[in-house]
Amino acid sequence: MNRRGFLQAGIAGIGAAHLGCGSQTPLPTGPPGRSAVAIFKAASYSVDLLDLMRRGAALCGLDVKGKRVLLKPNLVEFASNTAINTNVAVIAAALELFRGLGAAEVLIGEGPGHRRDAIGMAEEADYRAGIEKFDSLFTDLNRDDVSAHRGFADLPEIYLPNTAWRADLIVSLAKMKTHHWAGATLSMKNFFGLVPGSVYGWPKNQLHQLGIDRSIAELQRVFPRSFAIVDGIVGMEGNGPIQGVPKQSGVLVMGGDLVAVDSTCCRIMGIDPERLEYLRLTAERGHLRVEQIDQRAESIAAVRTDFALIESLKVLRLLKQT
Repeated sequence: MNRRGFLQAGIAGIGAAHLGCGSQTPLPTGPPGRSAVAIFKAASYSVDLLDLMRRGAALCGLDVKGKRVLLKPNLVEFASNTAINTNVAVIAAALELFRGLGAAEVLIGEGPGHRRDAIGMAEEADYRAGIEKFDSLFTDLNRDDVSAHRGFADLPEIYLPNTAWRADLIVSLAKMKTHHWAGATLSMKNFFGLVPGSVYGWPKNQLHQLGIDRSIAELQRVFPRSFAIVDGIVGMEGNGPIQGVPKQSGVLVMGGDLVAVDSTCCRIMGIDPERLEYLRLTAERGHLRVEQIDQRAESIAAVRTDFALIESLKVLRLLKQT
């Protein structure tokens, strides 16, 4: 069966494709005013992460009462000797946060970038042991039923998981890491895990063919109803997102404007966000420049810790103190 036949068969199994469907309707571009981004010091995963997240939710004006929430961690691969994935303590605290804020439903979903057993990887990363009833909450987005959205870069449509379409809010529980192609992988790049590998291949081949930066921008457009909690307590520097080394950066970053969140994270990492192509492509839908962002709790200067960059990325270094 060719790809077109496969897609048609998959859609037929769940009914007609709801093109442009679901609660993820587009928002106006260029939100007015300054975007709130909360930064917290967190020396280790044993600190009270739930308290920090509650404070961040209040500072960012987050309201999820009655909403269906999908938590999207970063579980791209697993290796016990490094810091590839969102730590289980961050996911567990986020689960409790959104339940406590009155969400109608809180689920967890991820589509790992490589062809792996997602449940097996979740077990290795302690997700199954550390999160009560994890299996009943988790969906492997690589293998979920899919529906279509009209237009995605050069594609006439893109097929994405129904679990994501049904969510009123997708929370990017990203890991703070360098990326050997994009420069940094943060809350927006984390949305690659919303694209089903069973349709588009591994490691999400068609997104790479369209261009990583362009695909990041398109996913941000398709899923505007989002919030970010970035795990920078232990990040990854050097040859990220998989082969780098752990970076003890001791920070948690939160916000509802993912462009502003990623721009802030870059500055914390000592990376100039205005030199990252995917952020330039999305600047019209969020806030990129430092004067556009309402930095709350800690300042960038108080938590900045320059991440090591591979040679080809050293041109991205942020030279001035923020």
